[in-house]
Amino acid sequence: MFFPIILVAPARAENVGAAARAMKTMGFTQLRIVNSQVHREPAAHWTAHGATEILDNVETFTTLQDALADIDFSIATTARSRAKFRYYATPTEVLEQLREKRQWMSRFALVFGCEENGLSNADLECVDLLTGIPMAVDYPSLNLGQAVMVFCYQLSALNLEPQVEAPNESSHQLLALRQRISQLLESIEVSDDQKLVNWIEQRLGFAQWRDTAMLHRLVQDIEKKLAK
Repeated sequence: MFFPIILVAPARAENVGAAARAMKTMGFTQLRIVNSQVHREPAAHWTAHGATEILDNVETFTTLQDALADIDFSIATTARSRAKFRYYATPTEVLEQLREKRQWMSRFALVFGCEENGLSNADLECVDLLTGIPMAVDYPSLNLGQAVMVFCYQLSALNLEPQVEAPNESSHQLLALRQRISQLLESIEVSDDQKLVNWIEQRLGFAQWRDTAMLHRLVQDIEKKLAK
């Protein structure tokens, strides 16, 4: 299964090394880093302790959008924001979503933000699904390495399950649906309704294969009516 872990602008070499160590422990080997070079520092290799090959093979990117260019479905880990309403999947729900989606997709990614500020709103809009780790209210804090370990442990069950060959024609079905709905909203002149747009974009991340197929049919019927 193609499933890189993506770290966006990590600030501390030790955290990247700890993340690499957590990845290897749970069976993940592909690491991508956006807008940072701290994985090259000696401290990252010291902390990785036996997982230095992951650091040696890091793929680097300038933007998160570039890092996700070849990904079919992406999940971002983030703390719940009070500034904007968002739908969040629990780590257990993420596992359930991926089990279903690997039947019709083949390339996934899990995204983590920088230690100080997390992911920006622009970064969050690049991904398909948001998730977070439930924590005690009086101590809502995990460092980057710990967060990577939690999710790699949760999702490691996927590495133990039989490989599934997803049909190529289905891999981009969700992306095509997003683009198609966006064009439809512009056609009916409601694309400036940000609340509606945000709701659609976030809920589509939970859609299963049958849901997307039926929505494609619905949008096609609407397009035909508009054309008349």
